[in-house]
Amino acid sequence: MEEEGQEVPRPRSRRDLETEAPSVAPSAVLRPRRARSTAEASPITDDDVAEVAEFLRTNLNDRVPWTLACTTVPWKIDAPNHGFMLRDGNRVVGVLLALYSERLVAGRRERFCNMGSWCVGPDHRSGSLLLLRALLAQQDYHFTVLTADVGPQEILAWSGFRPLDTSAVLIPNLPWPTWPGRTRVSADPELIERTLTGAVLELYHDHERALAANHLVLIRDSESCYVVYRKSEYRNKPIALILYVSNPDVFHAALSPLTRHLLVRRRLLATMAELHVVGRAARLGVNVNSSPRMYRSAVLGPEHFDYLYSELTCVPW
Repeated sequence: MEEEGQEVPRPRSRRDLETEAPSVAPSAVLRPRRARSTAEASPITDDDVAEVAEFLRTNLNDRVPWTLACTTVPWKIDAPNHGFMLRDGNRVVGVLLALYSERLVAGRRERFCNMGSWCVGPDHRSGSLLLLRALLAQQDYHFTVLTADVGPQEILAWSGFRPLDTSAVLIPNLPWPTWPGRTRVSADPELIERTLTGAVLELYHDHERALAANHLVLIRDSESCYVVYRKSEYRNKPIALILYVSNPDVFHAALSPLTRHLLVRRRLLATMAELHVVGRAARLGVNVNSSPRMYRSAVLGPEHFDYLYSELTCVPW
């Protein structure tokens, strides 16, 4: 689809938008009871996935395809496990999922672990920390938590996690008029494949089959931008949450046709864009804070963490 990007005034309805972060999948870790849990933590192997998936379906979210979410990582990685679980005898009573990746950072291969859904049954909540300790005991990983609830945030801060800056803009998706011309927005896999090159093309190959990732290419004159987003919610309304852009300048220049595409083609009413993802605030956006996100690393700073290779791309909810 070809559309002309152009200067447009701010919509008068800007003040009507609420500044609440979009809802994301919660971690069900609650305050421990006085009784001490007798459950033991162990790695989740391929043989455990069916039981783990059933536990999460019953205790966390019955709409998520947990079997696929636990095992279908589309990029190549020699993962040590799928996370950790608590067993009380033969019964799974708690789960902490994990997704692993290797990234090139400043010319070095670094290992990352994204901590996913954290859910412990009510009779074993005192065992929640066993799962976290088991995960963090793995050596030479940089850790992220991208869907942290309020309770887990306190626990994670005690364990050395620090917050990422999630300053964002919420941009209304409006049916801007279209003109043939400079800007093209497309979700066509063949066009994306033909347009992208080098490391950006490799990112696309790693995520093209990710369960929660949606892909677009923006083509403007001789430049292009690869965009990854997921469907999310804002006040129970469907929105696009931007996870990655390869060229922020093209992203901002193509914002009107992009948001029109998301409204008309995907029925998404707004776009949430965190500033560290898209480079700067959009002129049509309302300043908000996105959902809390955290990281832990002995050597890497917050600028080295993004939302690719994580549950945000792999776990639909």
